[in-house]
Amino acid sequence: MDNEQRIDELLTQIIEEKDRVIGYPVAKDFDYSRLYEFLKHPINNIGDPYEGNTYKVQTHEMEREVVDFFAQLFRADPTDYWGYVTNGGSESNLYGLYLARESHPNAMVYFSESTHYSVRKNIHLLNLPSITIRAQENGELDYGDLENTLQLNRHKPAIILTTFGTTMTEAKDDVSKVKGILKKLAIQNHYIHCDAALAGSYGPFIEPRIPFDFQDGADSISISGHKFIGSPFPSGVIIAKRSLRDRIARGISYIGSLDTTITGSRNGHSPLFLWYAIKKMGVKGLEERYRHSLEIAQYCKEELIKIGIKAWTNPGAITVVLPKVSDPIKKKWQLATDHITHVICMPNVSKQQIDEFIQDMVQERKSATDTSDRAFAIQA
Repeated sequence: MDNEQRIDELLTQIIEEKDRVIGYPVAKDFDYSRLYEFLKHPINNIGDPYEGNTYKVQTHEMEREVVDFFAQLFRADPTDYWGYVTNGGSESNLYGLYLARESHPNAMVYFSESTHYSVRKNIHLLNLPSITIRAQENGELDYGDLENTLQLNRHKPAIILTTFGTTMTEAKDDVSKVKGILKKLAIQNHYIHCDAALAGSYGPFIEPRIPFDFQDGADSISISGHKFIGSPFPSGVIIAKRSLRDRIARGISYIGSLDTTITGSRNGHSPLFLWYAIKKMGVKGLEERYRHSLEIAQYCKEELIKIGIKAWTNPGAITVVLPKVSDPIKKKWQLATDHITHVICMPNVSKQQIDEFIQDMVQERKSATDTSDRAFAIQA
């Protein structure tokens, strides 16, 4: 097989598999064909997007506009915010924890057992002491356990990582409750990072509102660009307080900019693609995407319940949780599975796809019943 044939076969495979992804938070309804010409150029967003730069083949202007858009969406102080486009949620979480450590070097980190796996890795990379807090049955942070644990460590600054949309159940931690606990215990030296990888992009539209942003008490917020918005390559955005970023900034003469990001060379195409998407959608478009996803999630849940499957959703979630499915169903529909399974109704997921998935579930249960009946007849 020559290389051209291998490329053709890979493309065919990806196209076929793409339409059966309903278990991972990846939006696929995008069209960036207007930007394809930019893929011919070595766009590198090295350095701080808000500072000057010697290297001019970059998209810092668009990157700033992306940061500005989400800073406003997350109600950041207009005079005290900063951010950049990262390689994804893991880097964004790493940056939030990095800022927290530099602000409070002797702090203890607290995070829920439902927190994304990247957090444990990042805590290890930063060599931070940490304590895992219990999660409630729905995946949300157990505020009682957090308060009791903080009480035992009141002499230490606290870094608390909240999650706005946990991996398996899309549970959302209430930042205002966390802030209230810190105030109650008089822990003045603290930092709250909100990992809002999936749900942050539509968090402001959830009704009733669940507190998660800067006005609610967050010091930094991270989202993923390739999840709810959609992108041909992974990306993320970190928004933080500029006053905190200033503590780690240092000048690098040969790039003519400040070293404020985790990586040096950064993908300059990601900010451009995100900029293009949010300019086309706007806030109204994001809200419409969320309303559509919410409708499909409700439909999926109801259809599963109709066939006797105990499906459920967290408030405002587009993730439908159900008991663990069989391997054939999991592999065909690429369903993330732990002790439970979930279907994530991203904006591209249609009722037709849900109907096909439901039909597979029905057919499998029928086949299992027929097999059981035949075995019973033989025994009899």
